[in-house]
Amino acid sequence: MSEQPIPPRKRYRSKLGQRVDPALPILGLHDLILTDFEFDFHSHPRGQLAYASAGVIKVYTDNGSWIVPPSQAVWIPGGLRHSVNPEVTSEIRHLFVDPSCLHRFPEQCSVVEVSPLLRELILRVANFGDDYASDSPASRIAAVILDELQALEPSRLHLPLSGERRLQRVMQGMIEHPDADTGLAQWSARVGASERTLRRLFIRETGMTFQQWRRQLLLHEAVGRLGRGDSVMRVALDLGYSSPSAFVAMFRKALGKAPGQYFKASQ
Repeated sequence: MSEQPIPPRKRYRSKLGQRVDPALPILGLHDLILTDFEFDFHSHPRGQLAYASAGVIKVYTDNGSWIVPPSQAVWIPGGLRHSVNPEVTSEIRHLFVDPSCLHRFPEQCSVVEVSPLLRELILRVANFGDDYASDSPASRIAAVILDELQALEPSRLHLPLSGERRLQRVMQGMIEHPDADTGLAQWSARVGASERTLRRLFIRETGMTFQQWRRQLLLHEAVGRLGRGDSVMRVALDLGYSSPSAFVAMFRKALGKAPGQYFKASQ
């Protein structure tokens, strides 16, 4: 029996981010995105807030990636090349912010903790679409959410990447096999750079040591797997922790809550 070809991932792109209209500071989009969808890398004049009210999304830029559970939303500046993809089937709200408002927001990807108030605002504004009057209750709610979004903070789930050729090979290998306990000496032999050089490159390119970057990768992977429904036991053992309690301690130290509390707070 011949093997069936693997169907290509469906590609998806919204055109709302391309529309410039200062009279409508926010344009909303509400979609259920299946795991076989893939957003092409693209950019648009409008800034974008992406929020998964259900599911887990991953945001990629040329400089790194962010994994975003339902307790957070990610801000993507206008003009930045990016891709937003679901880790699992996800209900995603996108808010596209007009370029005339972008001076109020960061020029790099950032995340905001989604409070109950902000969640309700996002859900409501996303349903407005691009068809509301400039002087209406909808426009006034859009103005409120612009104020709320100025509390953006750097993400604790950011995984910085590098364009340096040798470091790129190390990072890609670690991302493909996050459970592998490959040390810096082994990577040094594989990519043709000394351990000292790799240590220096990690600090220069990411602001992290090799060990810190690996811990951040494991945290990234853990949040994705837990969001897909894997058990704490399974994730802990798959990622090389000696026990679930050691994994939970790492998770709590990094994100302030144990896994169960973290995802419960997202619901």
